[in-house]
Amino acid sequence: MTTHASHSTPEVHPLTFSRELVAGVVGGLAGGLVFGVMMAMMGMFPMIASMVGSSSAGVGFGIHLVISVVIGLGLTVVLPKVLGRTFGRGVLVGLAYGALWWVLGPLLIMPMMMGMPVFMIGAGSMMSLLGHLVYGVVLAVVAVAFFRRSA
Repeated sequence: MTTHASHSTPEVHPLTFSRELVAGVVGGLAGGLVFGVMMAMMGMFPMIASMVGSSSAGVGFGIHLVISVVIGLGLTVVLPKVLGRTFGRGVLVGLAYGALWWVLGPLLIMPMMMGMPVFMIGAGSMMSLLGHLVYGVVLAVVAVAFFRRSA
């Protein structure tokens, strides 16, 4: 008698553009909300708002969520095959994607927009790295869950 081990593989459904859009928006918002809690505790939203000439934490939070969705769409619409359909791969890709956006966002783009030196690493930027890693993982796990759902 031969015994076969049971392997659980995710159901594979074709990805559609609308599924990729929803995964990016929902994953980006989920990651942005979790990261936003961390940012709020550090008082970061007025600085984010200053990119558009405001000092309002509410404006900063709104900008943060818009950026979170746009970055989420970058992963799910531009790179859906890189993300894959397993949670393990999603976590790894999410960590890498979060780290990439940490370098691009707070270390490069934001300082350039604000006339500050780029690639300055200190305690604040390390907390930002943690937040970006958390964002990337939440985004990726939510997106993989959407990709795995039946059509």
